[in-house]
Amino acid sequence: MSKSRRCVIFGTSDFARVAEAYLRQDSEYEVVAFTVDRSYIESERIAGLPVVAFETLEDTHPPDDFSVFVAIGFSRLNRTRAEVVERCKERGYGLATYVCSRATCWDDLTLGENCFVFEGNVIQPNVRIGDNVILWSGNHIGHDSTIGDHCFIASHVVISGNVTIGPYCFVGVNATFRDGVTVARDCIIGAGALIMRDTEPGDVFSVKGTERSEKRSSDIEL
Repeated sequence: MSKSRRCVIFGTSDFARVAEAYLRQDSEYEVVAFTVDRSYIESERIAGLPVVAFETLEDTHPPDDFSVFVAIGFSRLNRTRAEVVERCKERGYGLATYVCSRATCWDDLTLGENCFVFEGNVIQPNVRIGDNVILWSGNHIGHDSTIGDHCFIASHVVISGNVTIGPYCFVGVNATFRDGVTVARDCIIGAGALIMRDTEPGDVFSVKGTERSEKRSSDIEL
């Protein structure tokens, strides 16, 4: 691949700006612009690049010459991002996928379109990852596991071997999955959750945060 693989990022959020930095410094994509629907444009430039109305993107960045990466978070259980992906495909755009050079992946990894794999991910053999999946930093994806389409995996998640995560799921930081577990579609797995058995569609798992002590720091000798 050459650096001529030019790319437009859909989105103007923190994720979009972070994605631009990764693609610019650690990929063969050349990010040339951001795009969103005209009604969401708040600035003409981000990170020194123009912000183009998606309604007229073909006029300046035609799909034969540019791909798109949709950098939208997990709102509506990833459906907002999924809908934009479909809009881009309907307009004829290819979807960019990025794997950080500091991620550890085996050659047999199956990875779909519009995926973003951050640094520190360890992805073991025979893993299958669908379309439009975000793996933030530092996750462990065990052997023979499958992550369905339109998922968002936050940081430092441990997915053991032979786990299946269905489409449209969100997994919070430091969640852990026992080997062989199947997570149904549309689940929210909260930060720090421990999943030991299969789930049902739409399940929500949350862990109560650490309660504040009645003591003050001045009361404790270290």
